[in-house]
Amino acid sequence: MRNSGVSLAVSVVTLLLQFFSRKIFLEYLGEEVLGLNTTATNLLQFLNIAELGISSAVGFTLYKPLHDNDHRMVREIVTLQGHLYRRIGAGVLAGAAVLMCFFPMIFSKMQLPLWYAYACFGVLLFGSMLGYFFNYKQIVLDADQQGYKISYSYKSVMIVKVVAQMLALSWLSNGFVWWLAIEGVFSLLGAVSLQATTLRAFPYLHNTADSFRTLRRRYPEFTVKIKQLFYHKIATFALTQSSPIIIYAFTTMGMVAKYGNYMIIISGMQFMITALFNGVTPGIGNLVAEGDQGRIRNVFRQLFGIRFFIASTASMLVLLLSQRFIALWIGAEYVLPTSTLLLMCLILYIQLFRVTVESFIEACGLYSDIWAPVAESLLNIGLSVLFGSLWGLNGILAGVLVSLLVIVVCWKPYFMLSRTSFGSLGLYLGLYARHLAAFAVAAVPCVLAWKWSGLQAAAGWSGFAVRGGALTVLSAVVMLAAVCVVNRPFREFLRNATGMGMRLVTGVIR
Repeated sequence: MRNSGVSLAVSVVTLLLQFFSRKIFLEYLGEEVLGLNTTATNLLQFLNIAELGISSAVGFTLYKPLHDNDHRMVREIVTLQGHLYRRIGAGVLAGAAVLMCFFPMIFSKMQLPLWYAYACFGVLLFGSMLGYFFNYKQIVLDADQQGYKISYSYKSVMIVKVVAQMLALSWLSNGFVWWLAIEGVFSLLGAVSLQATTLRAFPYLHNTADSFRTLRRRYPEFTVKIKQLFYHKIATFALTQSSPIIIYAFTTMGMVAKYGNYMIIISGMQFMITALFNGVTPGIGNLVAEGDQGRIRNVFRQLFGIRFFIASTASMLVLLLSQRFIALWIGAEYVLPTSTLLLMCLILYIQLFRVTVESFIEACGLYSDIWAPVAESLLNIGLSVLFGSLWGLNGILAGVLVSLLVIVVCWKPYFMLSRTSFGSLGLYLGLYARHLAAFAVAAVPCVLAWKWSGLQAAAGWSGFAVRGGALTVLSAVVMLAAVCVVNRPFREFLRNATGMGMRLVTGVIR
């Protein structure tokens, strides 16, 4: 609860700050500088692809020793991570040096002086290197369900950094130089703050004298998990990078712009829900380490109900409210057809709900199905290209949806349940069927209320806010009641959460 609350609060502040800072950055730096920053960030992300999988493997490996208070094992695993990160950091530095030799060609169309590109990329590279050589131990905070301390010590510094950049641009000359200087200084301050917080929580977390080869032989499973995770992460990276290209190839620029407007709404909702569930996977990891199968099954049903309630309610509200929101925000000419919106909402639902199963897969270290992410990528790209050539944007979205249905909806639950004792596939299908039936019943009054509310004809923002707010409350209450009817452990969670909330409020009042 603390992880979720702190993460959600920080996320809200960050989103609001981005809204205001974007305007100031555009006004004082210009579109080309911000575009340069985005390009430099993307180039650095490409170089950092070598890290994919290591942090997740470390987190999984730490659950058991943290539960058992095995300080020696925790130190050795973190030391092994440090050895790997230093090697990767050196590789990223070498790759960056080679890449910067091509900057005159990469940024040949840029109207700014070339030193802007080197300076921007260099500052971002400096921040990245701090993570590889200095701040990698923060993974222990996440694995021990103390991720909220990262928000306090690091993310709060990043919030102050953005405020400082806004003030510097508004009050000082040579804004770009100050912007970069503040970026570098606060990256260092954030790293120092995070390191101090980590060592304060785990004072025993100093590196051992063991060599990389010795530790790698002592923990062979660690290396196996990294190799397996690399396939999962690289496939996800390829998947997310290919979708925008396919959409651009088979649609017009106008359609891409319309799709992007909806994705701003959907991405913002995903970001907030992800923040709300921050820290859940480490909690499950600690639960699995305890080995209480009955409690694990009960928590799984609770999380199933929570995620289903949030995913189904969020998807339905996007379907009912987004078209009118887009019309008021930027104009009715940017509203997409209902069929396109429905496909986007189905994809949104699967993406939000998939975490239910994948959190348990990650907590148990079940990464051996390396063919699944590859198959998902091939299905996604192949079907998106095929269907996109036939039906445009709807076809591309249909290709994405089919790949998610095959791998995420069908394969992942079977894979997890067949390799754990959390329950049988039949019980899982029965649980899912009951929730889908509850959704079908609950959706009827929500859709009727939407039709009767006159929301689509709301004259302005005030009418939309009042009617949309009422519809949101109604949908949440009805869906909550429906899930409570079919999921007893979910009812237990609500009682516990309500009791905890009342105690917190009472304590604050006193």
